[in-house]
Amino acid sequence: MNRHIPFARLHNFRDLGGYTTADGRTVRSGILFRADSLGKLAGDGEETRADRERFLSLGIRTVVDLRYPWEIEAKGRVPEHPSLTYHNLSIEHRPYDQPSLAASVDPGPYLAERYAEVAEDGTRELREVLQLIAEAGESEAPLVFHCASGKDRTGLVAALVLSLLGAPEKTVVEDFALTELATDRLIADWRAANPDRALTWPGYGRAPAEVMTLFLASLNARYGSVRSYATHTLHLDPTLTESLRATLLD
Repeated sequence: MNRHIPFARLHNFRDLGGYTTADGRTVRSGILFRADSLGKLAGDGEETRADRERFLSLGIRTVVDLRYPWEIEAKGRVPEHPSLTYHNLSIEHRPYDQPSLAASVDPGPYLAERYAEVAEDGTRELREVLQLIAEAGESEAPLVFHCASGKDRTGLVAALVLSLLGAPEKTVVEDFALTELATDRLIADWRAANPDRALTWPGYGRAPAEVMTLFLASLNARYGSVRSYATHTLHLDPTLTESLRATLLD
């Protein structure tokens, strides 16, 4: 299934709505989106202007940028607009350079370990992201969260949200793996932006299901469950988790 919303410059923009939870409810559409870098919406080209109009037509009111401040300085952020509230919450604390990894690095275990580091390091930021998502649901004001490729940091947040909403693990893993449909365009973007660098890691831009399967297994082994992690490690008020389900599910 291709859940991607078509843009010229954005390659991994998706609505998280439509998924079915274990108890038979459905994630509401048009409220929660995930994306690659919205800095790509800045510029004066015809395609970029059309992308901005398409983006604004979705009625999004809150943008949560999960990147490092230095990434935003280098690559830009979503253009300011009176309808948008912008938050930068860098959930990753240990940077690493995926394009330069050795070809022998197995994406599954390697990325799962990086995600586990984010879950350990980024507790304050992750709590704030989930609080903003809950507020978006309560106010019915659409929100988008994004990183650079819309895969790793974005994929982790999407996994937490879908899990807290009660989506089966199979659904969480399948949502993560949908980035594979955008991989070729993400690689082309990287090559265009880095003409003097070699892309040495075949796993760049890839989202094999094994990554999320291993990450969820490690999260469950360490914390008991995603809900337990949210309550006891993120210190998320249990009533907020219930609010997520009450406002984001039909």
